[in-house]
Amino acid sequence: MTSSNDSPARITLSGGVADLVLDHPPVNAFDSKGWAALAADVKALGENPEANVIVISAAGRGFCAGVDIKELAKDGSLITAVNKGCYDTFAAIHDCPIPVISAVHGFVLGGGIGIVGSSDIIVASEDATFGLPEIDRGALGAASHLLRMFPIQKVRKMLLTGQPITAADAYRLGALESVVSRDGLPGAARAIAESIASKSPKAVRLAKESLNGIELLDVNKSYRFEQGFTLELYTSPDSQEARDAFVEKRDAEFEG
Repeated sequence: MTSSNDSPARITLSGGVADLVLDHPPVNAFDSKGWAALAADVKALGENPEANVIVISAAGRGFCAGVDIKELAKDGSLITAVNKGCYDTFAAIHDCPIPVISAVHGFVLGGGIGIVGSSDIIVASEDATFGLPEIDRGALGAASHLLRMFPIQKVRKMLLTGQPITAADAYRLGALESVVSRDGLPGAARAIAESIASKSPKAVRLAKESLNGIELLDVNKSYRFEQGFTLELYTSPDSQEARDAFVEKRDAEFEG
């Protein structure tokens, strides 16, 4: 199975396990077209009768740095397309008819949190860190998905300060299935995936649907609510200044 030309991912499928590898150097930060293509990739895998589970991992220094800020610094009007691509990707993962495992290393930032927070199971390497730096980039978002991982006070601190936490802390707080060595990450994720893939495909799909149905947090609705505030922030001078400062590698200077 192949992904589209705009996709930031490589896909292989064997033994009921679909491997989706994020591979968009240098930091797996995706533009509006990349997010849209990623959503389409996940949706297609969920509809593939040969797939019983998806493993999302990444090539490069880290799992995902989120949104391509440089694209938005050049044209802030693309925020609507970026928002839609992120929403569609996270919803495709959460609502996928089959389970999704995220196997993460290095940085998991912004939209990367949306990916892992939408997943059913998360495995991390020891060097993984998790953060929402949006407040320093003129944006907001993905707190809904962080709430599926961490307690509310931890989520508030992470969103308001932009400070990341380590894999060890994430495991202590119950977000991760396991923390393993970088070399052991593919095998750890694959072992869980193969266990799921060995089950009845009908049972796996019904189990996923039932788990989504009993979940207390409607992550899609709450994330849509969040996105309204992101759009409002993007219309302010502070948002453009934050993006410009990030691209130009300088401290932001806000009015008032």
